[in-house]
Amino acid sequence: MKRKHRKTLELIFHRPVSGSIKWDEIEAMLVALGADVSEREGSRVAVVLFDEVRVFHRPNPMPETDKGAVSSIRKWLESHGVTP
Repeated sequence: MKRKHRKTLELIFHRPVSGSIKWDEIEAMLVALGADVSEREGSRVAVVLFDEVRVFHRPNPMPETDKGAVSSIRKWLESHGVTP
């Protein structure tokens, strides 16, 4: 994993939850972990990782991911042993 992706992972695990992480950075980090990302209806994005499918809402018009989605991603990664 590149340093940029590690930085994003650290931001995801930072407390308090950050509301300023750009979705593109999260998506790139998930792909670096081996995820397959595909478009769904509307702003939805399906992420296949750890043999699981998770659907997230791509933020718009602002590029920042909301705190709820960041928390959800953190819990998902944590449950599979991924930590910074």
